Amino acid sequence: MPRRRRFRSVRARTTLGAGLVVLAALVVGAVGFVVVLRLVLLDGVRAAAETGLEQVSSRVESEGAGAVRDAEDVLVQVVGEDGAVLAHGEDTEPAPLPTADESTWSDDGDRWLVVADDVDLPGSGSATLVYGVPLEQTDAAIRTATVLLAVGVPVLVLLLVAVTWSVTGRSLRPVERMRREVEAIRAARPEARVDVPDTGDEIARLASTMNVMLDRLDRSAESQRRFVADASHELRSPITSIRQHAEVAVAHPDRSDVRDLSAVVRSEAVRLQDLVAALLELSRLDEGGTGTRRPVDLDDLAFDAVARARTTARAGVRVDGSGISAARVLGDERVLTAVVRNLVDNAVRHASSRVAVTLGTGGGEAVLAVDDDGPGVPVQERERVFERFVRLDDARSRDVGGAGLGLAIVRDAVLAHGGDAMVTDAPLGGARFVVRIALAD
Repeated sequence: MPRRRRFRSVRARTTLGAGLVVLAALVVGAVGFVVVLRLVLLDGVRAAAETGLEQVSSRVESEGAGAVRDAEDVLVQVVGEDGAVLAHGEDTEPAPLPTADESTWSDDGDRWLVVADDVDLPGSGSATLVYGVPLEQTDAAIRTATVLLAVGVPVLVLLLVAVTWSVTGRSLRPVERMRREVEAIRAARPEARVDVPDTGDEIARLASTMNVMLDRLDRSAESQRRFVADASHELRSPITSIRQHAEVAVAHPDRSDVRDLSAVVRSEAVRLQDLVAALLELSRLDEGGTGTRRPVDLDDLAFDAVARARTTARAGVRVDGSGISAARVLGDERVLTAVVRNLVDNAVRHASSRVAVTLGTGGGEAVLAVDDDGPGVPVQERERVFERFVRLDDARSRDVGGAGLGLAIVRDAVLAHGGDAMVTDAPLGGARFVVRIALAD
């Protein structure tokens, strides 16, 4: 793996982030610990100095300044009112010490905490008693703690980084395995899926979701392949018909009639036009559904479809639109027009003698029903009838039956409007196609 990609990985970022956070926390904690330790130790030394000062003060007030001469391991001086040293301990130089209430004094690298207080000398007069306690042990303890923390914090951070790197790598190993498995899936093995670990954690759920996605993509790819094959077949038929008639006209001009050839070309061109228009409509629906939506009077579209069907229906088929009532929906008028026309045309094509179109409202929805008295749709075929290029009556001619895209457009368009389309038995004895779309507010 390239160096730059390696440091951009989740494993590297997680390890780096954890290391930086812990390092910052440990540094702040270490500094705080040293500060608190120093304050606690200084408080102890200060308490010891004040206790020693009180004890020596009592001796000086009762025995005089000479009582401090035998003091060892501490700094003790009795300083007169004129600043002269009246007496000092065995370990104390005759040079005057600071006489502030509390101060730090250094001598040859040794540090002392010095406290002072006024005392009354026996007889008459007063002086200042100066008492100092060594800070050597306190400074040593603080240095030791600082060194230990300076060594321990980096070691602890490195240990944490190593553990985080290892644990993160083990956790992400199934993800890398799934990535390789998905990368290995090719068109030759569309059924291949990733293995789902039995851990029950997020990785297992990710694998399950990925398999669901692969199933969906596989179905989509299969649907596209079938759609392309069917579309190619449908387009080939009219093109082949036009070509055959044209070749016959060229090879045998004496046997060909211009009007017959024109009629064939016109018929097949119309068929091509309808097929291409249907394919384009399905493509638009696949890409995002509908265009601009606005309130549409669905009853007007139903009346127009009924009037159009009455002029194009074959003899003996009556189209009834008396059951149409007012209903307004929010949608694309062009797409909804195609929905209503396709339903009515489909009913007219299969009806024996009668088609009934009804439109009403209920439950906040517009309910459009188109009935016919034809052969109906078998129960086991009522979902498949909405698929693309599906013709339930394979024996009928393509000129009469169409390309099998009308009901597919109906289902896709209605779903794009948030509705639903279904087929049931009609009271007339044939099929009833029902479309439900939410009413406009």
